[in-house]
Amino acid sequence: MAPPKKDTEALTLRLAKDMIDEIDALRRGQPDIPTRPEMIRRILQAWIETHPRKD
Repeated sequence: MAPPKKDTEALTLRLAKDMIDEIDALRRGQPDIPTRPEMIRRILQAWIETHPRKD
């Protein structure tokens, strides 16, 4: 296992089982079948890119 990247911070998150099931379904639709954490990062990045900050 590779060491964590610099300038990152661990985050613990609890999700409902139905939300985890949805994330897993999205993962299986990706050509590389990312890990759950990676899929959540991708979802968040896509949301951030489509909802620019207004400050």
